Amino acid sequence: MRRGSFLAFAAPFLPLLVLFFPVTLLLGAILLGSTAGGVLTGLVCTGALTGVLAVKHHRLVTGTVVRFSAAGVELSDSYGFRLFLEWPRVERIGVVESRMASPRPIGRPGGPRVRAGAMRTTGLAGWGTRQVPSRVPRWMRDRLAGVPVDPATGLQWLGIPLGAVDPHWEKGPMGDWVRRQRPDLLG
Repeated sequence: MRRGSFLAFAAPFLPLLVLFFPVTLLLGAILLGSTAGGVLTGLVCTGALTGVLAVKHHRLVTGTVVRFSAAGVELSDSYGFRLFLEWPRVERIGVVESRMASPRPIGRPGGPRVRAGAMRTTGLAGWGTRQVPSRVPRWMRDRLAGVPVDPATGLQWLGIPLGAVDPHWEKGPMGDWVRRQRPDLLG
C-alpha cells in the first residue's frame, strides 16, 4: 500500500475523533479543575488515539500485498485475510467498500451518535474466495455471513480495493495486468 494513504484510512474515524476531543477536554477540565488542563488532556488523549490509528495504518500498509498472476488477483493482509479473484470471474471495476470498524453507531440515545464509515475506493469486484482469520469480531463475521454466494459455484461476492493500495492503479502496473488479462473491464 502507498504510505501517503493515511488520510483516506483515517477519514471514516474523523467524526469519532471530532467527538472524542471535546469529551476528553470536558473530562480533563472537570477532573483537573482548570480549562488549560482540560485542553491539554483533550489534546493528549486525541493525539494518543490518532497515534493508535497511525500504528494500525502502518501495520496495514506494510502487511497488505496484492499479487497479480495469469490465474487472477490475490490480496492478503497482516491480519490473515486473503481474497482471490480468478480473471474470468471478475465482473466489474467499480467502488469497493472496506469496513475497518463496526457500523454500529456509538453515543447516548437522544445525544450525539457517531459511527465510522467504510472506506470506499475503486477496485475489482466479482465471485471469488475469501479466507478469514479465526479471530475476527462478531460484527464482521455477521456481515461476511450476509455476503451473496453464487449457488452454482459456492463462490462469494467480493471486492479487491486496488485504489486503497494505489489511488492511480489504472495507470500503473496493476492497470497493465488488468488490460492484459481483461481488456473489456477498462474499456
